[in-house]
Amino acid sequence: MESIGSLEQSLHTARALVLADLAASQVAAADVVSMVEDSVVQRRWWVEQWPEGAEFLAGLVAQDVQDALLERHGRWPLCPVCGSGDPHALEVEPELGPDPHWVCHQAGVKVAAVGSLGTAMGGTSPS
Repeated sequence: MESIGSLEQSLHTARALVLADLAASQVAAADVVSMVEDSVVQRRWWVEQWPEGAEFLAGLVAQDVQDALLERHGRWPLCPVCGSGDPHALEVEPELGPDPHWVCHQAGVKVAAVGSLGTAMGGTSPS
């Protein structure tokens, strides 16, 4: 039972981090939150098959939601670093690894850890 608890905790953490980034970029509408829930359901099966991958969940859920948003609404999250040129989305790096970050490949910089986009976008923590 111990490992089931830690897997659930990893899933809840991934969900919370991605929801924080969606809220920071003001796109946390109900249909978008449903995309997060869909990803968590699918990733639950994935991490049950490969428990060692639990530390990769935040980045994977972020990528899943980013892909789903691209299909339905457009690019997300838009880069807050580049002030000129065409708007472009940040990407998650590493694609499959611990400690995922949002990265701007055009500027070649890490923008924020997954879950911390609010700080990079000039927001503050909720009080």
